[in-house]
Amino acid sequence: MEEQLIFAWAMIFCIAIAPVYGEYYSKIVIPSSKVEKVTNLHFFLHDTLSRENPSAVLVGRANLTRKDHSPVPFGSLFAIDDPLRVGPEPTSKIIGNAQGLYLSSSQDASKFTIVLYADFTFTTGKFKGSSFSIFSRNPVTKVKREVAIVGGRGRFRMARGFAHIKTSYYNATTGDAILDYKVTLYHY
Repeated sequence: MEEQLIFAWAMIFCIAIAPVYGEYYSKIVIPSSKVEKVTNLHFFLHDTLSRENPSAVLVGRANLTRKDHSPVPFGSLFAIDDPLRVGPEPTSKIIGNAQGLYLSSSQDASKFTIVLYADFTFTTGKFKGSSFSIFSRNPVTKVKREVAIVGGRGRFRMARGFAHIKTSYYNATTGDAILDYKVTLYHY
């Protein structure tokens, strides 16, 4: 009994003094040797829903009661592996690919909007093996639009920035599109 009482008092003592020795520790380190870089990129994303070997495929679709004959109806989820090319021509050189998902998020077809999550990876040139990530709302019907860059890896590690997108080509029947990307990245 006496041993249990000693043990209980020892535990109470340890708990009572813990706040005295415990403290929150935080240290902010500002890397003085690293200078933030700005990189501007220009390329074309080729998004193909039609043809024998599409670069975007439907992986989920909402069960809607109304008929929506759009190639990308509201609630549709697509997986993408779109080539990034130096030009809008389907034969222009491939410099990388965009892999990810987009969701058709607008019920009003006249304001067609998607939410895009994609990793844009470069497979050639000085940025080979590097990528940046976009996670943003993309109001497709606007002539010019801006999406957020939320991260990166390789030479674009810790990237942030934005991409201006302009539709170069869109086929409303098939959903195929060629998008002109002008990207500004801030990274270390």
